[in-house]
Amino acid sequence: MTESTRTETTRAVAVAGGNLEVRTAGHAGPALVFVHYWGGSAHTWDRVLDHLPPAQATVRFDQRGWGRSRELPGPFHLDRLADDLARVTETCAAGPFVLVGHSMGGKVSQLLAARRPAGLAGLLLVAPGPPRPPATVTEEYRQGLSHAYDSPETVRHALDHVLTAAPLTEPARTTAIRDSLCAAPGARREWPLQGIAQDITAAARRIDVPVAVLVGEHDVVEPPQVLREHLLPHIPHASLTTVPGTGHLLPVEAPTAVAKAVADFLVSLDAQDG
Repeated sequence: MTESTRTETTRAVAVAGGNLEVRTAGHAGPALVFVHYWGGSAHTWDRVLDHLPPAQATVRFDQRGWGRSRELPGPFHLDRLADDLARVTETCAAGPFVLVGHSMGGKVSQLLAARRPAGLAGLLLVAPGPPRPPATVTEEYRQGLSHAYDSPETVRHALDHVLTAAPLTEPARTTAIRDSLCAAPGARREWPLQGIAQDITAAARRIDVPVAVLVGEHDVVEPPQVLREHLLPHIPHASLTTVPGTGHLLPVEAPTAVAKAVADFLVSLDAQDG
């Protein structure tokens, strides 16, 4: 898959307490709406978008409390993030759209998909937080996780020893460190202390669109077995694909593989429509 040159435009989308700055590009649908992980930003998807066709419609933004959206007020809980995502899709996806959610963004995407919004064509979950939290998500684990982004040193440690299994390019590493530190304090705490432990199985069972799941072979945050046991039983029509040699940060560790998964998913949606 060859790299492409994309021209994005920026628009303000009104949400509770202010505006989200949303970047859109392309015109060929369905639109891909990208939702980043805890610690990420719209930039998490830079290299993935490089490998998509220039005409492909894309939408990306910094979630509430992160990056350019860090001044938006809380609360920062998953339902509020899903409300924000709903506003983005209503405003920026003119026709059918596919949610592409990574980690925390995958859990937010599941919540929105459960609402069955008009135009939703499918759901691609990249190393997603599963609907049912595993037993490993203990209070002690969550307290420790809440300090992962306290300083540049703790972020580097998380990147090297927890989040990745494949080496990052230096620009990708620099961006990841910057993004992880660029958060409102409430947003930085909400996911590890609350969101990661929230059981959304009742919502997940209402998802009625095609779902594909991508997971890194060596992901220690959301291992393949955890997703088999804590996601697939609640979204039984979902398919799961493992990316060899990778960890949790698939969009920056393996952007070509993520872009291919996106392309394959769009082809499968076309086939189902046909």
